[in-house]
Amino acid sequence: MKEYVITVKETNNEAILKFETNHFITTNTSYEFKNVDEAKNSPLAQQLFYLPFIKTVYVAGNFIALERFDIVQWDDVKDEVAQQLVDYLNAGEPVILEDVPSTKVAVTIYAEVTPNPAVMKFVANKKLVPAAFEFKNIDEAKESELAKKLFLLPFVKEVFMDENYISVSKYEVADWNEITMELRELIRNHIAEGNEIVSEKSISVQKNGTTVEAEQGVPHDETSQQIIQILEEYVKPAVASDGGNILFQSYDSQLKTVNVILQGACSGCPSSTFTLKNGIETMLKNMMGDKVEEVIAING
Repeated sequence: MKEYVITVKETNNEAILKFETNHFITTNTSYEFKNVDEAKNSPLAQQLFYLPFIKTVYVAGNFIALERFDIVQWDDVKDEVAQQLVDYLNAGEPVILEDVPSTKVAVTIYAEVTPNPAVMKFVANKKLVPAAFEFKNIDEAKESELAKKLFLLPFVKEVFMDENYISVSKYEVADWNEITMELRELIRNHIAEGNEIVSEKSISVQKNGTTVEAEQGVPHDETSQQIIQILEEYVKPAVASDGGNILFQSYDSQLKTVNVILQGACSGCPSSTFTLKNGIETMLKNMMGDKVEEVIAING
């Protein structure tokens, strides 16, 4: 029989403590339980909820993460909880009562760095979404179960999805070396289980407008249409390779200025605003003649 050892690890959220195990306790699936009723298929989680300070239980491959209520501090109870977990696991009690395994979706996810040090790109070997989706917070993510799961992690700041990749923006306090694997597994498991990435309703709305003005019902003049075509054909593929996106916002014929919005890894990148602005500006000046004098890049 396996002998379990628990290592207690702090997280970036002071309310959440991680109890790492030296053996895997689940197979390719992670679980989140908000209360004892949700934990009906996890005897371990049910037992943990008998502790009055437990708010949420997360169970994954080789760890159990617990979120506490404010009635206690982890320093006062973490050793007791760790011992309870060790005793439970070494008694051979079940962690999860596995249902009949459902058909898994074959998917591979790999992490790829971007020019923006705050953003990591997670690339799939299949198409994930038909259009670009950007979520600045969990409230905006109501139409995406995957984005909501990501925002539950305390270090996730923003989520951007397009075609076959998902760009995740983190807060500065987190280190990619510590969180990349957890993010990759969360994304892969969600997709492999056949779960919806964004809702059909959201996809339908997004398909009806690919630019800011189009979504607002503003018609484009001929010059704007030419600019949009250039951005779509020459700029977007390069930007997407870095985990970002660019949207045409508006064209001012009097000032000869083009306004674009940067999303994903491009938004907030220390170098992208300058690089893209000047790169796009040079391209549009060469291709549009005297119709364009300046490009103004705005972070989405």
